[in-house]
Amino acid sequence: MTSQGETRIREIMAAKAAAMIDGDAKRIVAQYAPDIVKYDLAPPLRNVAPLDAEALASWFAAFDGPVDYEIRDLEVFAGEDLAYCHSLNRLSATPHGSPEQFDLWFRVTVCLRKIDGDWLTAHEHSSTPFYMDGSFGAALDLQP
Repeated sequence: MTSQGETRIREIMAAKAAAMIDGDAKRIVAQYAPDIVKYDLAPPLRNVAPLDAEALASWFAAFDGPVDYEIRDLEVFAGEDLAYCHSLNRLSATPHGSPEQFDLWFRVTVCLRKIDGDWLTAHEHSSTPFYMDGSFGAALDLQP
């Protein structure tokens, strides 16, 4: 049986995917707790609150056309005031000046806290595996 918390968190994750596709940085940042710690794909190693909607909007503006974003295999575990979920996510876009788009699958774990009656993302960790064959190159060609 699905709990109310699980249902709400699934709605939040779907809203994040929609905001990514819409390029709506303010909607994305609004889902984060004021004291979020975020380990993102891009540097630095650690981002802490407050997250900057303007910087995210500038990132969206670096692409020709919209970003495509998918959340797949989402698993949600919700308690009373704490929850976490994990998924495989896909990001696809065409950078300005590039002849082709990139398509990247990566892993995401999100920890949420119930704050003022709703769930906010308190920690988000995104990662891409790397080849351990001595090349240490990011494994950008993996697909589920």
